[in-house]
Amino acid sequence: MLLPSIFGEDLFDDWFDFPEFRDMNRAERKLYGRHSDRMMKMDVHEAEDHYEVDIDLPGFKKDEITLELNEGYLTIQAAKGLDQDENDKKGKLIRQERYAGAMQRSFYVGDQVKEEDIKASFKHGVLNLQIPKQEAPKIPEKKTIQIEG
Repeated sequence: MLLPSIFGEDLFDDWFDFPEFRDMNRAERKLYGRHSDRMMKMDVHEAEDHYEVDIDLPGFKKDEITLELNEGYLTIQAAKGLDQDENDKKGKLIRQERYAGAMQRSFYVGDQVKEEDIKASFKHGVLNLQIPKQEAPKIPEKKTIQIEG
């Protein structure tokens, strides 16, 4: 059933929406609607010699995702654009819930990790990363200095 355009995604969204929550993450919500807080969620698993990271990116294609490693920080970016000509070929647009936009997430993987060390694959909307562990730096022993006199 189609709802009139005066309503949001759900009839009760506008009735129970408190004022202090209306402006939160408006930019993200425009890209993915009211469920934008569920986007780019990740699971991190630890193996003996590496970490395995699974990131949900539903609706994205492999060429819309970029990975960058800069000064020990791994940044995942996903950008999506909608082709306006495609909408014209299909007929008159009644309601549009898909938007163009971008999102990114960064985390520290260490200064010793290089681009060639990270393995990435993308299948069924899930980006899988294998990031090698680096050895923890040894903490120098605390040494005391004797005071003469």
